Amino acid sequence: MGGAVSAGEDNDDLIDNLKEAQYIRTESVEQAFRAIDRGDYYLEGYRDNAYKDLAWKHGNIHLSAPCIYSEVMEALKLQPGLSFLNLGSGTGYLSTMVGLILGPFGINHGIELHSDVVEYAKEKLESFIKYSDSFDKFEFCEPAFVVGNCLEIASDSHQYDRIYCGAGVQKDHENYMKILLKVGGILVMPIEDQLTQILRTGQNTWESKNILAVSFAPLVQPNRNDNGKHDTVGLPPCAVRNLQDLARIYIRRTLRNFINEEMKAKGITQKAPPKRKRRRCRRRRINTYVFVGNQLIPQPLDSEEDERMEDDNKEEEDKDHSEALKPEEPPRNLLREKIMSLPLPESLKAYLTYYREK
Repeated sequence: MGGAVSAGEDNDDLIDNLKEAQYIRTESVEQAFRAIDRGDYYLEGYRDNAYKDLAWKHGNIHLSAPCIYSEVMEALKLQPGLSFLNLGSGTGYLSTMVGLILGPFGINHGIELHSDVVEYAKEKLESFIKYSDSFDKFEFCEPAFVVGNCLEIASDSHQYDRIYCGAGVQKDHENYMKILLKVGGILVMPIEDQLTQILRTGQNTWESKNILAVSFAPLVQPNRNDNGKHDTVGLPPCAVRNLQDLARIYIRRTLRNFINEEMKAKGITQKAPPKRKRRRCRRRRINTYVFVGNQLIPQPLDSEEDERMEDDNKEEEDKDHSEALKPEEPPRNLLREKIMSLPLPESLKAYLTYYREK
């Protein structure tokens, strides 16, 4: 599934294409997509395919096409502080983007069938928190992943404001999915080859809307244990943050606001990293024909305009090449710089920076 938009050269290029095709329509979704590089969730050797609008699968690891994730993110209508459940959380790519919108007081849970994929997702999450330049630009709701079949969730589990299922849902499991949703909540799932948005309007009332024709692998049916019963899966608890964690959140928020006000007062704006320029191709116009025997053959004719265009393109390529040879300055992490300049013990500075290494 996918192929709805042109392939990008990098993550920003892919997002530009998704915006142009109206798959990404809101600023919060755009910012989340730009903050998480899709290529970081690919195995080494497969990253060249990361910015194509195509699904990717290797063993148990799977990523849906970018256009699907875009429609899902828009249909969920995410807001800070909501609770989210990802059924079939996979690599954690979607859950991490969702966490950037939910903020520190949301709930972000995922359940995944394959234990090796959950380990992969945890590794990618740890890498994002430790090394990504985007982490300090957001207040993040860290996802919690558990191993299990999403059709075996314990009956006494809590309900969620937003739910996404990343596998085809059979009609007889539709009500099971709906029960996991709070009144006023939104469930997005593929059912009968349609990506569907379901709004719970009351205790027993629902509104459904088809979003997009899709093709998903069906949910894996649960196995019975030796007693002939299904094993139940417990979801992560909805724990209240401790005072130490709350202090870190508010200190970082205060410092971030101070930095923004300071820059605003100085008239300084943070520049986005430059995008790679697409290579311009020279196109010649066919403006004359010649007879060869009894056939009329189009003959390209170089004009002064063509020659000027070729010279301009060559100069531009030379300029791009020379710029590429210059070492790029890493973007400044102003929040980290501010934290490290505070008269605090090193252990407290490390805690405030989430033990990040840069």
